[in-house]
Amino acid sequence: MTDTEALRNKNEGSKAQRPRRILRRIGAVLAGLFVVVILDTGIDVILHATGIYPPWFKPMSTPLWLLAIGYRMVDGVIGGYIVARLAPDRPVQHALVLGVIGVVLSIAGVVATWNRGPEFGPRWYPLALVVVALPCAWLGGWLRARQISPVQNREW
Repeated sequence: MTDTEALRNKNEGSKAQRPRRILRRIGAVLAGLFVVVILDTGIDVILHATGIYPPWFKPMSTPLWLLAIGYRMVDGVIGGYIVARLAPDRPVQHALVLGVIGVVLSIAGVVATWNRGPEFGPRWYPLALVVVALPCAWLGGWLRARQISPVQNREW
């Protein structure tokens, strides 16, 4: 087989795998997003049920909002790691896609809660979520990339 034939066969094989790879990319990002949403919501429910947080839609103190940012940051890192773990290649870039989605959703949260009152938190809270979404997802992807190989560590 000549080099040209080998290249053509390789390209035809990669074209057949392209739709599958795209689905894996999308699935990885959706899985990471799902994990973050489940973790954030689950922790919120537990903290409300145990009385650490006040009843839903009642004002909370600043330390409780800081607690919420803290575990959302950890959840964001976990989500970024999961995306990077499931991605077929370029783990950090896939994790950054999750981070961008987090920024967009957080901006939507800023718009939705800006003048809604103290039960929706202080104005700095949704802004803080916008700021931390991308770095947390990146960190999760970077942690996974470090596990894979030294060559992929240079991706970031």
